Amino acid sequence: MLSRTNLVILALALLAAIAGGWLQHESRMAHVPPGVHVAKVGDLRPDVALLDLDGHERRLSGYQGKRLLLNFWASWCAPCLAEMPALNAGQRKFADQGAIVLGIAMDQPDRVRAFLASHPVGYPILIGQLTSPSTSLRFGDLDEVLPYSVLLDENGRILAVHRGPLDGQQLDRWLSSASAP
Repeated sequence: MLSRTNLVILALALLAAIAGGWLQHESRMAHVPPGVHVAKVGDLRPDVALLDLDGHERRLSGYQGKRLLLNFWASWCAPCLAEMPALNAGQRKFADQGAIVLGIAMDQPDRVRAFLASHPVGYPILIGQLTSPSTSLRFGDLDEVLPYSVLLDENGRILAVHRGPLDGQQLDRWLSSASAP
């Protein structure tokens, strides 16, 4: 049984932890420009228009009807580059089930083209918007840390998000049309 003093200390510690969590959340949201919606799990994806490597505009709504894994990366991000072979393998493995890996490079287009010239991938690459609000921020990457992945269902609803590299098992779960994330 805890003494009254210990209960008061425990209650104060709990309140401090709750307040700290709330402040951390608020500080993350502080750099979101006014009027910008940050999507979260359960939301319909923002229908952003991004340029492909040839400079043609592509809308995410163009992938409607497909399970879509958005992978935000950059040519300077070592964990992103280490993850790319697994993403490539996942695309090959699940393409016949209607799954698409879509790389969104949060980088300068010329750097992306140069990197992909020597390290090609078998999935489409689009160029993300770097200026505020960045494309990754609009998809819930509040800290704008890469790599960052977002799984969309066939209707464009966000099923899951993941910060950091995806492992092979998680990729298989995400891309398989028969399983939930």
